[in-house]
Amino acid sequence: MDNAKVQQILNDALHLAELHVKGEGSHYEVVAVDACFDGMSRVKKQQLIYAPLMEYIQRNDIHAVSIKAYTPDEWARDKKLMSL
Repeated sequence: MDNAKVQQILNDALHLAELHVKGEGSHYEVVAVDACFDGMSRVKKQQLIYAPLMEYIQRNDIHAVSIKAYTPDEWARDKKLMSL
């Protein structure tokens, strides 16, 4: 399974404002940005991202997923901090 496939699965299921997927083999890093994350706990954010991927995790097509989920305001702030 490649990055584009993981990104397509998440886009089709969640319709997020912004989504970045990178990884290799069966390990992936997901950065998701959308207003729907506002007020959600970290666990709820991760559950939302994991849900469309569970079939692939159970089949071992995906072994590990690192998830960072942001509201648009959080993402704008963190992007600035990353570019320093």
